[in-house]
Amino acid sequence: MKILNLIENTEGIPGCLFEHGLCFYVETEKHRLLMDLGPSASVLENAVRLGVDLKTVDTVILSHGHDDHGGGILPFAKLNPNAKIYLQESAFGEYYAARDYKPDPDYIGLAPEIRALPQVVPVRGSLKIDEELFLFSGLKGKRDLPVSNGNLRKKEGGRLVPDDFVHEQCLVITERNRHVLFSGCAHNGILNILDRFEELFGGAPDVVISGFHMMKKSAYTEKEQNVICSTAEKLKEYPTMFYTCHCTGLPAYDMMKEIMGGKIAYVHCGETV
Repeated sequence: MKILNLIENTEGIPGCLFEHGLCFYVETEKHRLLMDLGPSASVLENAVRLGVDLKTVDTVILSHGHDDHGGGILPFAKLNPNAKIYLQESAFGEYYAARDYKPDPDYIGLAPEIRALPQVVPVRGSLKIDEELFLFSGLKGKRDLPVSNGNLRKKEGGRLVPDDFVHEQCLVITERNRHVLFSGCAHNGILNILDRFEELFGGAPDVVISGFHMMKKSAYTEKEQNVICSTAEKLKEYPTMFYTCHCTGLPAYDMMKEIMGGKIAYVHCGETV
């Protein structure tokens, strides 16, 4: 299996564009797929720089309905109109982010034109695509929820309410009895995602690739630091290698790295896992 980052917040491979968002390119025995599509057409430019032919991609998985993960869908669909794009039906909701420095929240949902794309496959709940690819949602646990969820909203009944992240889904790739678990931002909490994985697969994944949504522009409170460290202490006990990126934030990653050591690594833009 080949796993290559096509867009991420931080500079990595020289010459690659980097911006707030996420996209991974994955080659398996049966598929060429993308996990998320970043915030813009920058994904397409980086693919050229890194020698990836996006016209060969057959499957796209959208982890949730935020534009930093789905902003590249429309330019990708023009380049490759044949790849199926799997997303939760609820990913077409209206999603917002509140900012301390702005009076009104920013709209961060998907472009409405995406709904009309013929290759879009709306999913409700979990879905087994084939022997390699499995999608799951239904995340309900409350263990160590991410510290940065509080500013995210969805529009419901004409008013903004806290986002419950029912639009989030995870991808499991199974290859030669090994499981690789992908989550875009783990808004529902990476520990709760691992609990759900265990319910479905009877154990822990071999590899997890995910943002942990711990990024903050201001200083962490003591309570927030405790959540980050508590999460790291629990992840350390898993027989799993964790690769993180994007919304984890480098300060939070440094705290986790101090606890987890070699069991966690950060993936920068353009790097191979």
